[in-house]
Amino acid sequence: MKELTVSRATKTVRKTPARPTPEVAGIKKEYSGPGSACRVTFRLPKEAAGKAGNVTVVGDFNGWNTDATPLKRQKNGDFSATLELEGNREYRFRYLIDGARWENDWFADRYAPNCYGCDDSVVVL
Repeated sequence: MKELTVSRATKTVRKTPARPTPEVAGIKKEYSGPGSACRVTFRLPKEAAGKAGNVTVVGDFNGWNTDATPLKRQKNGDFSATLELEGNREYRFRYLIDGARWENDWFADRYAPNCYGCDDSVVVL
């Protein structure tokens, strides 16, 4: 942890590494009405994406097609895409970084084991 001197006194404040907040990173849901479709914004923070050139979101909603849903790099370095998904469902998904590295959503509603020995992120609508 970093230490930061606050004043001339010997008082010290410990700072923990910054982690994206759910308002900035993760999944954003916008419902148009009860039981209806939901606009879902998937956001992978720059801390998870690293020096990625491209990121896609891959899941139940696109048949696990690794090319179907590319995310757009934002000015702050995050990657995001918005999809309209059917409500009252759960969708498994993961992010694919540069076609080689899988990453889960840090703010997923939950995680579920998959047949590859790791977990999928789950968004519940």
